[in-house]
Amino acid sequence: MTAVSTAVVLAGGKGTRLAPAFPGLAKPMVPVDGIPIAEHLVRTYAAQGLRRFIFTLGHLGEQLQSHFGDGSAWGVSIDYFVESEPLGTAGALAELGNYLGNEPFWVFYADTLSSIDLGRMEAYHRLNLADASLLVHPNDHPYDSDLVDADATGRIRSVFGKPHPAEREVRNAVNAALYLFEPSVLQHIPHGVSSDFGRDLFPVWVEQLRMFAYSSPEYIKDMGNPKRRDQVEDALRSGKVEARNLRNPQRAVFLDRDGVINIDSDLIKSPDEMELIPGAAEAIYRLNQSNFIAVVVTNQSVVARNLTDEAGVDRIHARMERLLADQAAAFVDAIYYCPHHPHGGFPEENPAYKIECSCRKPKPGMLLEAAERFNVNLSESFMVGDSPRDIEAGQAAGLAATLRVRSGHGLLPSDVIPTAQVDDLSAAVDWILEREKVRTSPE
Repeated sequence: MTAVSTAVVLAGGKGTRLAPAFPGLAKPMVPVDGIPIAEHLVRTYAAQGLRRFIFTLGHLGEQLQSHFGDGSAWGVSIDYFVESEPLGTAGALAELGNYLGNEPFWVFYADTLSSIDLGRMEAYHRLNLADASLLVHPNDHPYDSDLVDADATGRIRSVFGKPHPAEREVRNAVNAALYLFEPSVLQHIPHGVSSDFGRDLFPVWVEQLRMFAYSSPEYIKDMGNPKRRDQVEDALRSGKVEARNLRNPQRAVFLDRDGVINIDSDLIKSPDEMELIPGAAEAIYRLNQSNFIAVVVTNQSVVARNLTDEAGVDRIHARMERLLADQAAAFVDAIYYCPHHPHGGFPEENPAYKIECSCRKPKPGMLLEAAERFNVNLSESFMVGDSPRDIEAGQAAGLAATLRVRSGHGLLPSDVIPTAQVDDLSAAVDWILEREKVRTSPE
């Protein structure tokens, strides 16, 4: 549940790409499984504690007023702000000071279907004393999405609007268009002027405000065209939308990196050394389409060895994420890495990282941290790795099964016995999904 009980719903767009399929219908009133998408939003988040919605209206806005009225049929109150002229995604908020008072508020887009655990995002916002928290997630087309660049603490450094030049490589963290704002942000929106969050405001706010990126694998997708509307409807009918809400236990496939996803060229220290194993991107794409989240857990002693720094590891992961998207429209939901190494005494090392830690595999620290963050049921999750350390980490975390691939270092002898040994990541995904099919098939 969320203690922040007010939401602004941006509902003024024309929906020109959807209009031919739904002529004369306001975009937020387009049905998804028989219910207007804006009603899905109200129902979903009223159940999490939202009590007041403010719709900003433009084209055909009277349809929403007629449908929702004062909101009492849904146990909430609904107010309306009618734009006299289009003010963009952000401009209308500058006019809402009298509506919002002095309390934080959520911002939703009315053409987006989602089910986000707002309580978790609110806790993150408060922990960081944020002025603005943006929901971000990886997607299958980062090259034509607005990307958010954040530091290791989650504080946003830059926001890059699409299109992106070829030389720009940042992590696959896409602005998912759901925000939590403190009331002070209203002072930073120009009055009476059309403005857009991603294009006009966020790139400036990073220098003025405490902005944080809250990354989540939960379901959120806009339905800007008929194909995306059909995808949203399929996800809703299949149960995937609600299942991905982090109030529900998640199931994960944990992936080692070197030798599993990419060719292990020994201590990768620059993006140019990142080369995916053939078929790995396609295998991860199949995980993306399944009920599992994909989480990378990788030892990266290149930092402790002083071959690169943590920013360098971030650039390497940005390249990996770009290659996954380019080759197969694939993505990983999160990446955890351990920069430490326990054996010190070498003149070229970085002594700050030459320590015993709880994250370096075979210890299960990275898996346990991901499980806490994403509410992962470890007993129904899997580990795929090429090293005995990976298998031991999965066993220590209590995973359902561990799979050792023969790529990378997978053929080196070991006394550590995995649940199964398979050729590569593609074969590992086959094994996991076949087991899943058997588990879920009717008797």
